[in-house]
Amino acid sequence: MTMTQNASGLSAPVKGVLLMLGFAALAPVIDVFAKLAGTGVPVGQIALARFSVQTAILFPLAYMLGNLHWPSGREVALHFLRGLLIVLATTAFFYALKFMAVAEAISIFFVEPLIVTLLGSVFLGEIVGWRRVVAAFVGFGGALIVIRPSFIEFGWVALVPLITAFFFALYLLLTRAMAQRMNPMTLQTYTSLAGLLIVAPVLWGFNGTGSGLLDPIWPAPIFWAYLIFTGVAATVSHLLLSYAFSFAPASTLAPLQYMEIVAATFFGFWVFGDLPDALTFLGIGIIVASGIYIFWRERSLSLELASDVPPEPI
Repeated sequence: MTMTQNASGLSAPVKGVLLMLGFAALAPVIDVFAKLAGTGVPVGQIALARFSVQTAILFPLAYMLGNLHWPSGREVALHFLRGLLIVLATTAFFYALKFMAVAEAISIFFVEPLIVTLLGSVFLGEIVGWRRVVAAFVGFGGALIVIRPSFIEFGWVALVPLITAFFFALYLLLTRAMAQRMNPMTLQTYTSLAGLLIVAPVLWGFNGTGSGLLDPIWPAPIFWAYLIFTGVAATVSHLLLSYAFSFAPASTLAPLQYMEIVAATFFGFWVFGDLPDALTFLGIGIIVASGIYIFWRERSLSLELASDVPPEPI
């Protein structure tokens, strides 16, 4: 058995791919509940609920598993930077969802895997082959087919998912860098706490100002449920994300995010009645094909590397 494989026979990159696919399937659930909550709750309060629920779940769990430690000053700074990036990405995307369908917003957001794939080689020194770059562009093309974003239709609001894409790309790159040296549970716990400590004072400062975005309110019971489920979905999906980046390079995992548009289209139809047309299904097929190719490519490379390594003595 090689160092990159475990008893299940799966190499580390393949495990990362599978975890990333789990994240892609679950992440749109965050957006669905956030969009439902956004009809009656300010955007900033949705972000606060997300990080509050994450912290409430992860801190006791991480403590029981022995994954907490007293972070160094450098770690604290990195956690707050990661928290700030996800706060900015989350708030911007939740705002976009007030005006746009889930699949529409995600389709514009999906310039992000391209950013991660390319910047991963620049900042993390990851080797990015031409096949992986092509797969990223093919997946992005499929996303554009699923929902043809129109700046004429949405105006400047269509730029908001692009802002989300930029901040989330930086968040993923930092996640990859930190996940190599830290337990993913620890990483996600401290980042959720950092996000909470960033958002809470902002909402406290805007309390009573009448701001439709940041002035908190007392939600109706159904909106409490939406807020809690937003936090729960974010907790589970981002744990999967953190573990995925502890196993595989950012440039490998980034193209798999296009699978999110498949889940987003499904949930958009199920919850909001957005019925995909034939062209949409064509785009979904392209996205699925690019994701399968990435998985197959990593599996093949892992098997080739394993075959070149002599067996370890028993």
